[in-house]
Amino acid sequence: MSTIGKNIKKFRQEKGLSQDKLSKLADLSLNTVVKIELDESPNPTIETIQRIAKALEVSVDDLLKK
Repeated sequence: MSTIGKNIKKFRQEKGLSQDKLSKLADLSLNTVVKIELDESPNPTIETIQRIAKALEVSVDDLLKK
């Protein structure tokens, strides 16, 4: 699993959000969130990362940290 995928999953679970809820908050498809977390889409766009970070109330840097 990519660092981004692991971090998104960690922050999402800490906030008690389902993948579906996160996808709605970030205005992304559920499929996009699932694929990023499972590392099936290992290079999401910066816009996608920014949307997820905003939805999770964390910084982009938080999602990129190893």
